[in-house]
Amino acid sequence: MPTQTVHGLSVDEAQEHIRGLIHPVADWHEVDLRQALDRVLAQDVISPIDVPAHDNSAMDGYALRGADFASAAPGTTLTLTIVGIALAGQASTITVGAGQCLRIMTGAVMPAGCDTVLPQELALDRSETTISFAADAIRAGDNRRLRGEDLALGKVALAMGRRLRPADLGLLASLGIARVAVRRRLKVAFFSTGDELRSLGEALDAGCIYDSNRYTIFGMLTRLGCEPLDLGVAADDPEALRAVLEAACLQGADVIITSGGVSVGEADYVRPIMQELGNVDFWNLRMRPGRPMAFGHIKAGAQQACLFGLPGNPVAVMVTFYFFVRPALLQMMGITEVPAPLLQVSCATAIRKKPDRTEYQRGILSRDADGRTMVSLTGSQGAGVLRSMSEANCIIVLGQDQASIKVGELVDVLPFEGLV
Repeated sequence: MPTQTVHGLSVDEAQEHIRGLIHPVADWHEVDLRQALDRVLAQDVISPIDVPAHDNSAMDGYALRGADFASAAPGTTLTLTIVGIALAGQASTITVGAGQCLRIMTGAVMPAGCDTVLPQELALDRSETTISFAADAIRAGDNRRLRGEDLALGKVALAMGRRLRPADLGLLASLGIARVAVRRRLKVAFFSTGDELRSLGEALDAGCIYDSNRYTIFGMLTRLGCEPLDLGVAADDPEALRAVLEAACLQGADVIITSGGVSVGEADYVRPIMQELGNVDFWNLRMRPGRPMAFGHIKAGAQQACLFGLPGNPVAVMVTFYFFVRPALLQMMGITEVPAPLLQVSCATAIRKKPDRTEYQRGILSRDADGRTMVSLTGSQGAGVLRSMSEANCIIVLGQDQASIKVGELVDVLPFEGLV
């Protein structure tokens, strides 16, 4: 367990600690290509063929012999005899000799003897039987795609740990691969705690609120490709909380996410029950929002699960999810891609900040009249103002050592596009 100061761990310390305790799931299975989007490859995909399978033309034009014009003086005009045509998908049996060429279409196999393609728009004059062109208009080897140029037989086409994108599906199809090995989806159980919470469809008693966190967490997990397991709302009662946590473990959850009940209030029971069923690695962070966030593991019978106890405030739930839970889930999914770096943009708003803690502010990226990218705050940054998270298109990340930000100062920004 990391050493906690009175004020808690830094964000970097907590993230590093989580990384050291998380391991990818080992189970995998094969799926059809159409079911493989956003799944994580469990094995390297080795190319069974050369791509392209033959030298072929990259342009519509004329297949030539480089030797026919490579030594011609600049400004020389050459005339060649057309001896046939090569179409994509049809093998040509014509051998091109000196002073000859072949009409060729994009993707057609290069005929024997040819190593260059003259784009048809570079022909100075052409008829049914001849073409003329400037000898210095092209160089030997131009506009020819070599066999195996994109991908050679036996080479790794896609590496283990890659999350498959639409272009990857197309690449696999081009190799004739119909099924791929992918890691199984993570099962993530989640629930909210609090006697004041009501589920949708229930009447709101005095002092009660609708539970929004479960729907936010469900959306974030679904976007990641996890298998979400919604366990509802747990009362502020140690026995009820213990029962839900044990049930989540016994249902095979890899990860359990709770919201609420991790601070130091009279009815905050998550940390004591975590300690009883397993361990609490840390629970207090030098950040805002999201300072009370617990991380650890629990067991029930032979089953074990990683547990993230998130704060109850809606914005704090999203911030802690994206900067702690999400990276951990990606690591457990076996994804090896390096995350995109934060952007640095000019801040259009002055921001007050205390040093010695990391702060996450909701922002709106836009362009000014000169086309320069800038970021401004959404307004009130209270941890319970969920509307501000819905309006935002990014999070402004103010590092632990930063103080207040002046207008025009550069700040780090995490865009939501592709993330939220």
